[in-house]
Amino acid sequence: MADAAGRLTKLAEEVLGAPLPVRIRAWDRSESGPPGAPTLVIRHRRALRRLLFKPGELGLARAWVAGELDIEGDLYEALDRLAGLIWERDDAPKPQRAAVLHALARPEIRAAARELLTLAGAPVPPTPPAEEVRRRRGPLHTLRRDKEAISHHYDVGNDFYALVLGPSMVYSCAYWGTGEGTAATLEDAQRDKLDLICRKLGLREGRRLLDVGCGWGSMVLHAAREYGVRAVGITLSEEQATFARKRIAEAGLADRIEIRVQDYREIKDEPFDAVSSIGMAEHVGRTQYAEYAGALYSLLKPGGRLLNHQIARRPVADEEAYHVDEFIDRYVFPDGELAPIGRTVGQLEDAGFEVRDVEAIREHYALTLRSWVANLERHWDEAARLTSTGRARVWRLYMAASALSFERNRIGVNQVLAVRTPEAGASGVALRERVWPG
Repeated sequence: MADAAGRLTKLAEEVLGAPLPVRIRAWDRSESGPPGAPTLVIRHRRALRRLLFKPGELGLARAWVAGELDIEGDLYEALDRLAGLIWERDDAPKPQRAAVLHALARPEIRAAARELLTLAGAPVPPTPPAEEVRRRRGPLHTLRRDKEAISHHYDVGNDFYALVLGPSMVYSCAYWGTGEGTAATLEDAQRDKLDLICRKLGLREGRRLLDVGCGWGSMVLHAAREYGVRAVGITLSEEQATFARKRIAEAGLADRIEIRVQDYREIKDEPFDAVSSIGMAEHVGRTQYAEYAGALYSLLKPGGRLLNHQIARRPVADEEAYHVDEFIDRYVFPDGELAPIGRTVGQLEDAGFEVRDVEAIREHYALTLRSWVANLERHWDEAARLTSTGRARVWRLYMAASALSFERNRIGVNQVLAVRTPEAGASGVALRERVWPG
């Protein structure tokens, strides 16, 4: 098995029809590829078997999570170089994809496949890493299935999340701002994001707020402490709820804030003055989004405001063919779905909302994710101990790849401010009142 790296480089370039953009180091210590480039380290032949049995993103992800693949050098540069070969190949126009499939049928490519079989060793499909969610059956987005999906992502240990997120315990895009006096740290930027949302919602003492997908309670804490509201936060994560209640009690705000383990479809309260939904709607799914928008509309008083903070993807030519990346679906956010911002705005309007403002903050999420990755890498040994090495590897890969996706405008994030406008003849916002204070 001499010079495995050189043989793999040659195989990859025959299939791709272009030079490999990274260097390869194989399990036999052989190396090949462009000098000075980030190095893809193949620690075990099993990684090749994973690719043979599941070509593409999922096979690579399984090898990464299992520790059979690694990157030496700048992780972001390596992912950026590989993006066009892995994550963005499915985005190519159909004629380009057809050309790739035609190339794979060439005799020399079939010979390359036989060579890969020789390098991979025993033709036995490896068992997926323990952190993977198995393929689910039955209808999407039932109450039970959504709770299981949320538990997979969020119930991995509050101490682990504290290492990654920092003291703010906010798991959504921060707001870094520009100019003098704006956020200099992740903690500052998360505080500024929460304050921006409170101002957009027009919160003040005496008003009642519902935070859908409240996480570890940061939004309701900020709104109650700084704006004097009474708040209800709901989550499907038992671990988040326990942590949030402890924080609220320590802050002396238990009489103003209630945390519930509850689905948004189960709320039967009297209408609220304001609703915030921050990084939660990505879990709702296209089949349920109309119900989600209608439920939030019904939970607001006339004149009440909704702030919907949600990741968006770029539109595609065939929306019905859209599918979630396999790595994200199996390892990160089971059953999660992204929608273009135009669809989100349209569905909120269909539910009866008047959309008053849309703010795109895509670049802010790239900075936020890079901060989270830095936190994870700084506390790597402890993070792996608190969960598992595989789980920590999942989070590092998905956050770093997501940062690049925001930077490359493959995905974005938007704050949509919408109003349940009163009956005809009345205004949801006074003539001289800005939608939110400057």
